[in-house]
Formats: sequence, structure tokens, C-alpha cells
Amino acid sequence: MTTAPSVLLAEDEESLGSIISESLTVSGFSVTHVTNGNEALELLLNGSFSLAILDVMMPGMDGFTIARQLRLNNLRLPVLFLTSKTMPHDVVTGFESGGNDYIKKPFSMLELVVRMKALLGLNRLPEYAALPTTAQIGKYHFDPVKQQLIFGTEICKLTARESEILWMLYQHTQTLLPRQQLLISIWGDDNFFNARTLDVFITRLRKLLKQDPRVQIINARGVGYKLVW
Repeated sequence: MTTAPSVLLAEDEESLGSIISESLTVSGFSVTHVTNGNEALELLLNGSFSLAILDVMMPGMDGFTIARQLRLNNLRLPVLFLTSKTMPHDVVTGFESGGNDYIKKPFSMLELVVRMKALLGLNRLPEYAALPTTAQIGKYHFDPVKQQLIFGTEICKLTARESEILWMLYQHTQTLLPRQQLLISIWGDDNFFNARTLDVFITRLRKLLKQDPRVQIINARGVGYKLVW
């Protein structure tokens, strides 16, 4: 039995932090979420974590300062910054402060997980489970890595967005996936435009899954979606 990698997530937007925490937990990580930079630094200096995910702008202490303090204390754990800052000098500052990677908001959860795995070397270490080669959805085989949906001998190539959405629905099979969580995880924003775009993708996925009548994406209007079969 392997131990889930322990992650310290410092994100002051509580709703976004909760969504990231839940998604990472489903992906096999153990997550501690804090909303204050001072608290994050104290936990990192006195705890045992595999990775730190730091928002740049936070109350108490910003992410860059936390990273500098970690390096001054000779802590070598990987640091990944989350930020809405997009200027090149911000990226440079992040790396100079001791960061190992930098992801700009909005971002997809799949991208975040891939970057985390790269920092932790999980794609190379056999003791950690990687994404499954295929996932069974009714009579379909879904390959989230190759972005393929297979029914018998028919192979349908999915777009990156279709694959991301279907993977999230699969991870929450038989349970209601909140609409806001899906929107923020995939697009980083639950605005009206993204909500309408999500509706279009859900319609496409329903058409792609119609060959097995048992497979349904149920819409709880205004609340979320549930994948069942």
C-alpha cells in the first residue's frame, strides 16, 4: 500500500481552494488547504509535505516570500506557483525566489495534476499509480491520455476539452458533480460564456455516448451533472 503524496495548498480564494483540494484528493493526493501565507509557511517549516502549491498574492505573506523562506531554511520540496500575474518579469521572479514551476490562472485541473506529477517524478516511480490506460463507461472504453472513446471496433477521437470534462464526470460516477466545480476546474471561471460553452460540450458528449442507452449524463438544472450507467 502506497502513501498519497502530501500537498500544502495555499490559496486565499476559499471556493477555488476547496475545488482544487477536492479535485486533487480524487486524483490521489492528500491535501492541506490554508488561506493565509503566514500559516502556510509555518506548516511547511514544521510539517512534512511532498509539494507546496502557493498562490502568489495572499494575506499575511505572498507566495514568492514563502518560497524564499523555504530555501533559506534549506527545504528542497518542490514549489508550484498559482497566479493571475502574466508579465514575464513575474515568471522570472517566481523562479528566482525558489519556485520549480508556474501555472497561470485560469488553468485546467488536468494540467495542474500533470505538472504536479512531473515535479514529484510520479510518472517515473512505479510505486505511484498513473492515470489508468482506459476507464470503463458502460460498454465504452475511455482513454483519457490518448483522448479516445472506444465502442467495439469504433474509435472516436475526443477534443482536449471533451476528454477533460468526461474524465471529471467519470471520477464522480454516480454522484452529482457541481456545475461550478466543473467550470472552475476546466476553465478557471464560472462566467456566463463558459457556462454556455459547457452546455455545448455536454450535448456533444451525450451524442458520443448514445450507442449505449444505459450511459447517461443527467442534468440537475442549475446544480450540476451526474454520469450514470
